Amino acid sequence: MKKSETLKDKIYNDVFDGIIKGEYLSDQILSEKSLMEKFKTSKAPVREALIELCNEGILRSIPRYGYEIIKLTDKDVSDIQKFRIILECECLSRYWDMITPDHIAQLEQIITEDYANCTEYNAIVHWENNSRFHLLLMSFFKNQYIYNTIKSSLSILTRAYAQFYWDKWHTTQFKTSAECHEKFIKCLKSNDKYGAIKALEWDLSGFHEKTI
Repeated sequence: MKKSETLKDKIYNDVFDGIIKGEYLSDQILSEKSLMEKFKTSKAPVREALIELCNEGILRSIPRYGYEIIKLTDKDVSDIQKFRIILECECLSRYWDMITPDHIAQLEQIITEDYANCTEYNAIVHWENNSRFHLLLMSFFKNQYIYNTIKSSLSILTRAYAQFYWDKWHTTQFKTSAECHEKFIKCLKSNDKYGAIKALEWDLSGFHEKTI
């Protein structure tokens, strides 16, 4: 049975989604009072949600003032992407023999469903599709710790993507050739391990180039 969403969860998700969508800006101060008024609730669930966001490095508590949205630096993004390159490429190398034709078909399905029917996507859709692709790949290796680590990294990078692009989402378009992913799948099909690792590294390196 699916656990119902608590009020604390609702407030947490609203603030997090607001940051991603540009409703709350980097360095902006959020107050418990404003959220209490918005959700017509007491202080307890609001504070619980804000504390959780602080624990995840999304907000910073400033006593007697409010909660500041933490701005990610270029170094933060660079460090996370370097970490992902090391981890994801090593996983691909170490667990290469675990990838099956069915796995390859699942990755292709993401490209078919999310890219093939359109010529252009906006930035947020582009990022969501890319994240799905990488999480699916990591799921094939049956290591929950690795999967959760990459998922956490992608969550942080989603904020970085929003920080650099939120004000352009309505105008910025990304071509959906999925060139990196298509090259990666081509290497998987031909059992080209070295080529697949290089294609994955190329794909991961591309994010930081977009945000500088």
